[in-house]
Amino acid sequence: MLKIGITGQFGFVGTHLYNTLGLYAEEFERVDFKNELFFDNQLLDLFVLKCDVIIHLAALNRHNVPQIIYDTNIGLVNSLIASLERTKSKAHVIMSSSSQEEKDNLYGKSKKVGREKLANWAGKNNNCFTGLIIPNVFGPFAHPNYNSVIATFSHQLTHGEIPKVIIDVELDMIYVGELVAEILNVIKRKINNSFFEVKSTSKSKVSELLVFLKMFKETYFDRGEVPDIKSTFELNLFNTFRSYIDHDSFFPVHFLKHSDNRGTFFEVIRLGIGGQVSFSTTLTGETRGNHFHTRKIERFAVIKGKALIQLRRIGTQEVNDFYLDGNNPAYIDMPIWHTHNIKNIGDEILYTIFWINEPFDVNDSDTYFEIV
Repeated sequence: MLKIGITGQFGFVGTHLYNTLGLYAEEFERVDFKNELFFDNQLLDLFVLKCDVIIHLAALNRHNVPQIIYDTNIGLVNSLIASLERTKSKAHVIMSSSSQEEKDNLYGKSKKVGREKLANWAGKNNNCFTGLIIPNVFGPFAHPNYNSVIATFSHQLTHGEIPKVIIDVELDMIYVGELVAEILNVIKRKINNSFFEVKSTSKSKVSELLVFLKMFKETYFDRGEVPDIKSTFELNLFNTFRSYIDHDSFFPVHFLKHSDNRGTFFEVIRLGIGGQVSFSTTLTGETRGNHFHTRKIERFAVIKGKALIQLRRIGTQEVNDFYLDGNNPAYIDMPIWHTHNIKNIGDEILYTIFWINEPFDVNDSDTYFEIV
């Protein structure tokens, strides 16, 4: 079993990588890292000694003073190299660099110089090193105004702000889940390449991205309709957009009732894609779920009885509680990377309609069990 440590474990890419490694507990053991270790040689050495693989993601991306970006990033690399030398480590070291390496800015320069420093260390010590040259990364939970223009636009659109295109350039992009898969491939194959270019999986101009995100806002955020998703890129973009919605203020969404002397009718979901619709009854006190998905879109609609639906983002402790009552039918959509459940808290049988955007496949279920 490979023991893997991630500097920058709590950053955007680091969080996704750390959580994904947790899905492969039979292959990988995660060695926890905190940024404070960079400032304590003894603790940093203990971390390095435990690791078979070290993925160096820790870096400063933005600052008002560019020189601070350069000095910080080079300082982190120097600290890691010093520890690798003190411990005579034979770990496979992987560093995330950037397609900005060749651009005239101190961030790109810091990534290039840092990568070359680690390559020199590996060459002198006959160690395995992979320097990843990574395009623009987007995905859920990236920090607005820091990691990605997609994060910035999505946050603005879901928080009553008006996004603007400042420079309309074409971006080479990769979804964070695709990048994590590439890193896992590098680990498994033990690729020894100081300049390993990670290929982009999509290209779009900034203005084109904004058109998509505005469409998601109008169809999903404003009307509750799941949009017509035609590609993996659009699915990844939509799931990224959804991650910026404030769940506590957005859910539950109550259905529009149409009542007459025959009874009541309401539309459960309107969508531009297919999927699978299911119906369940749940006895009093019983709980369903306690699992999460990394790509699927899922809706729980309570139509009779009383339910408690809970959500918790993987890697965090905060639980969101939503109380739904069939007397006022409503739905909640499950965000990706959030474990969720539904419990019958009433005195009668709970009736729930479930919709998910792809039929269940036992060989690729994208369903991971974890108690909320």
